[in-house]
Amino acid sequence: MVRLKEHYQKQTVPALQKQFSYDNIMRVPRVEKIVLNMGVGQAGQTSGGDPKLLDNAMRDMATITGQKPSVCRARKSISNFKLRAGARIGCRVTLRGQRMYEFLDRLVSIALPRVRDFQGINPSSFDGRGNFAMGVREQLIFPEIEYDKVDKVRGMDIIICTSAKTDEEGRALLKSLGMPFRQQ
Repeated sequence: MVRLKEHYQKQTVPALQKQFSYDNIMRVPRVEKIVLNMGVGQAGQTSGGDPKLLDNAMRDMATITGQKPSVCRARKSISNFKLRAGARIGCRVTLRGQRMYEFLDRLVSIALPRVRDFQGINPSSFDGRGNFAMGVREQLIFPEIEYDKVDKVRGMDIIICTSAKTDEEGRALLKSLGMPFRQQ
């Protein structure tokens, strides 16, 4: 069993059940999925766009997550951005189950402490329904990425979807799983 999932079942669930006085164990919030999104707008430009940029981004994301990413395409044409409808402009991965817990464990214990001048994560980045979103400026914080093989430093969005009803419940869940929130 994954270390973080075991921690959730043995320590987080009883603590949250006591803190929010849930009568049923199924009401305790849990992490449902983690979505990683990497935008590579330069790959889809009509003039001067390089499709290899997206392939390299997909390779990096597959290395980080252990799962093949899906391609995101532009919905509309935007002439100011030299973008056509249907152009490949990014990639995303949805993690669930064991891979989700493994990724969250690596993010919290290995990747985030490697960020330069890390002060903690902004605790107000919740959406009102218990889901948490954060951005990472570079993919090099993950130890799976080899520095020599990186063609360009890219950032990514990480969205953690929970079954929590409120931001307070979601914050308590992620804090008990080890998310390093900044003190306010």
